[in-house]
Amino acid sequence: MTRRQAVVKQLILWDSAITLQMNRSLRWRSVCPFFLAVSRLGTGVIWYVLMATLALLHGPYGVRAALHMGMTALATLVIYKSIKGVTQRPRPGAVQVAIRQGTAALDEYSFPSGHTMHAVSFSLITAAWFPGLLPVLLVFTLLVAVSRVVLGLHYPTDVLVGALLGLLISEFSLYLVG
Repeated sequence: MTRRQAVVKQLILWDSAITLQMNRSLRWRSVCPFFLAVSRLGTGVIWYVLMATLALLHGPYGVRAALHMGMTALATLVIYKSIKGVTQRPRPGAVQVAIRQGTAALDEYSFPSGHTMHAVSFSLITAAWFPGLLPVLLVFTLLVAVSRVVLGLHYPTDVLVGALLGLLISEFSLYLVG
């Protein structure tokens, strides 16, 4: 076994072990409903409400910010669906019988986490236009990322790569608008 193969094998073992440990928290009665709500809000509801609110409350400036968020969301969607189509990594529950899925998945593949990718990109774009919202957006984004692993829908590496891609996409988007 090459060094690279050994590193990949270790990463897969770590990914699976962390996912299983986080997923076990679903045994606690209040954990599943909380993270399920966070995950559902992270599907888009919170972002659409935020975009509409910014446009209504801040006039043309808010409309430009909302349009920027919307255009970045489309780019993010295309990128994440393309990567999922190529990598086709099965979700944790499909591979490990001990993983309990806390909700139905939107599709069959886990890599990368689209929820996390969108949360990071939306949060960074919004914070660039409205810096005062960053603390709230940061907390929500972290909860979205954690929810994906706790609910057994993603591995930590899915979430980490999703976050990194969300960061890169938002930074590129801000560069283009800048």
